[in-house]
Amino acid sequence: MATSEKNILNRMYLVAGAMFLFAFFVAFKLINIQVSEGDKYKALAEARTERMFTIPANRGNLYAGDGSLLATSVPKYDIRFDALAPTQADFEEHVQGLAKGLSAELGKPVEHYISTLRKARVNKNRYLLLARNLGYSKYLAVKKLPLFNKGPYKGGIITEQRTVREHPLDKIAERTIGYDRLTEYGRYSEAGLEGAFGTYLRGKEGKRLKQRIAKGQWKPIGDDNIVEPQDGYDVISTIDVNIQDIAHHALLESLEKFQADHGCVVVMETKTGEVKAISNLGRMEDGGYYEDRNYAVYESAEPGSTFKLMSMVAALEDKVIDSSDVVDTENGRVKFYNRTVYDSHWGGYGKISAAKAFELSSNTAFAKMINENYKDDPKRFLKRLYNMGLNDKLGLEIKGEGAPRFPYPGDANWYGTTLPWMAFGYGVSLTPLQTLTFYNAIANNGEMVKPRFIKEIKKWDVSVEKFEKQVINPAICSQTTINKVKDMMLHVVERGTASNIYSKDFSMAGKTGTCQTEYWLEEGKYIASFAGYFPADDPKYSCIVVIHKPKKSLGYYGNIVSAPVFRKIAQKIYSDTPISDEVRLAETNTKPVVSDYEGYYKMSQNKAQTIPNVKGMSGMDAVSILENLGLQVEYRGNGKVKEQSLKAGQKLSKNQKIILQLS
Repeated sequence: MATSEKNILNRMYLVAGAMFLFAFFVAFKLINIQVSEGDKYKALAEARTERMFTIPANRGNLYAGDGSLLATSVPKYDIRFDALAPTQADFEEHVQGLAKGLSAELGKPVEHYISTLRKARVNKNRYLLLARNLGYSKYLAVKKLPLFNKGPYKGGIITEQRTVREHPLDKIAERTIGYDRLTEYGRYSEAGLEGAFGTYLRGKEGKRLKQRIAKGQWKPIGDDNIVEPQDGYDVISTIDVNIQDIAHHALLESLEKFQADHGCVVVMETKTGEVKAISNLGRMEDGGYYEDRNYAVYESAEPGSTFKLMSMVAALEDKVIDSSDVVDTENGRVKFYNRTVYDSHWGGYGKISAAKAFELSSNTAFAKMINENYKDDPKRFLKRLYNMGLNDKLGLEIKGEGAPRFPYPGDANWYGTTLPWMAFGYGVSLTPLQTLTFYNAIANNGEMVKPRFIKEIKKWDVSVEKFEKQVINPAICSQTTINKVKDMMLHVVERGTASNIYSKDFSMAGKTGTCQTEYWLEEGKYIASFAGYFPADDPKYSCIVVIHKPKKSLGYYGNIVSAPVFRKIAQKIYSDTPISDEVRLAETNTKPVVSDYEGYYKMSQNKAQTIPNVKGMSGMDAVSILENLGLQVEYRGNGKVKEQSLKAGQKLSKNQKIILQLS
């Protein structure tokens, strides 16, 4: 019995000792955590309840050359409510006033907000969404409402700010303006001017501390940021908004008329290389045309007959031909090995000069001229093209420039027919902007300048960096050659393949281009183009129009599809007075052609006392006409005029207000 009691007692001592040791271990651990590892666990606890969030900086603005906004960052605010932050007394005192204020600012009935706020209070909702995407002025108004004016801790208001990139021109020049987005992999996806100059535009991010109030929900701590974001610099582009609008709508009209797949137009200032307009439109599934890809920059394709200018310059410069040399086009069909070169004119042109062959765009003449003079040394022809810089990229800031392609003797793709086909633009590949740069050099008396999209970088009103003219090649050829091809391009418009766009009131010079595309897949697909400059005697602007795959039954030649676009752009930019047919319309008081701005404006002035009909006109033309008549103009939307608030024909009074609804 004594032994049994002793064993029980020993076990009790053992258990008591173990409990003592366990208590000692727990106490030791608590002290160790609080003293030795306190900072570590405190940081872990704070990380679970508080977190530093990144505040994106406001991107700098992207401007047109005249100061018009092309892209801007607009702050947007979400308003939420922490229903447990206010005291019961404050909540009851101000809930009615808060609901009335929210109703006035946000539009829903007062009863809706009273019910929503009270329900949030009962349900202990600490993250109630009240409004999204408020502008700055609306945000300030909401912040001053009863209860919310007490701030986040006493009033329960939670504001979340972000920036949204907006384009005031909407879809016009969208691909050239581009984007600069941070991907999920931490890299920037860059396109257009936004991407090319993203390092200037982005600015520096800020930091803000937030507290977790529920699963996946974080509430800002205080109103101030830990690190304030720094706004990006402003970028001033070379784009002219008026010329951009003209080019966009002229291209769109032709694409729709000929049901083409896609197209582009570029207008460049001759002497400086400043790109004044660049429009890229592609047809979508709904049949509409939108800025989907930057065709002018990236799409390298066979240029067709616009390349005859390069061939002519090379041959004249190498003195293997002269503009007066005669070539026999035979019957418009010339065979090289097992392939035949065709002229568009059935039966050929007979014996004509080299200059006439250029005016009439004779494929047979160019194939014979280049082949006969370079077949023994085709490298000489390629060397001349290379010396003029045609095989090099332009080195544009905008990413994605297509590479020029020229076959070279000895390459696997060099055949006996390669040289004659190169003469009229097959087998070679250039982007529209590369082709335009060469034409611009001819207009600029041989000086080839790099196309330029940006004038200046600014921080507020302080210039950070200026971009000056860059000369790629000071003289691509002799002035004698320049003078000869200038005459040829003038004659193309006056009496050659582009005589359909000739005007005696303003001069243009250029070259048409029509070539098959995807002919290795099926026949009947074409690229129609026109490149040139204006005015012809003292070029100020160069321009290229390239339209892919117009519907063949509607038209596919360059002079029919693309040259009229060039003429319309040149006319609206260059002509300060109405052309003769527009004057005739005004004198006979017939219905004006809505696309002819100058003639229409003259008619409106002649009528003097009535509101003109501007429906169907481009928005910018309509605004110019109406403002010049003394009207106060407001417009909504973009594109062409669908409706006007003042009826056409009613009496006009100075300072009348008219509202235009654009498509």
